[in-house]
Amino acid sequence: MTIEEAIKTSIQYEKRVVQVYEEAVRASEDETGKKIFSVLAKEERQHVDYLESRLTEWKATGRVTAAALGTVVPSRERIDEGIRTLQGRVARKAAEAEMRLLKRALDVEVETSAFYARVVKELPPDGRAMFERFVEIEQGHQAIVQAEMNAVAGNGYWFDMPEISMES
Repeated sequence: MTIEEAIKTSIQYEKRVVQVYEEAVRASEDETGKKIFSVLAKEERQHVDYLESRLTEWKATGRVTAAALGTVVPSRERIDEGIRTLQGRVARKAAEAEMRLLKRALDVEVETSAFYARVVKELPPDGRAMFERFVEIEQGHQAIVQAEMNAVAGNGYWFDMPEISMES
């Protein structure tokens, strides 16, 4: 895979993720869920813009720089706080619908992360840095979506670790 192919394919992946989040914003009946989907959609749109700028640079110079790429993924403490406010607020029927939206979001995040991990392995070292950052960010998105799923399900787990234990 060439750098240009990697960038173009990345744009396709990111546009797909944007679409999933925008659909989830419209379909979600939970205000917290809508907010999370909206924030993630905004970040994914920024990824598209970033990648398009990198593609323009590549076409103009034959090089691509890994310009800084920020993220809205908050600290674990902020995510934890948000999840606590969500727990117990989602009605059973709404929880089922919300879980379908979250499952779809998780699926596209996992697929996109796997793509970026593959790109990092296949590209020569001078083209990897930009995509390594995407791996980190997309894994953060997966963590947020999984945490939301755990909160909506009320299963007492945070990032696959029990929040409470009945054992001493």
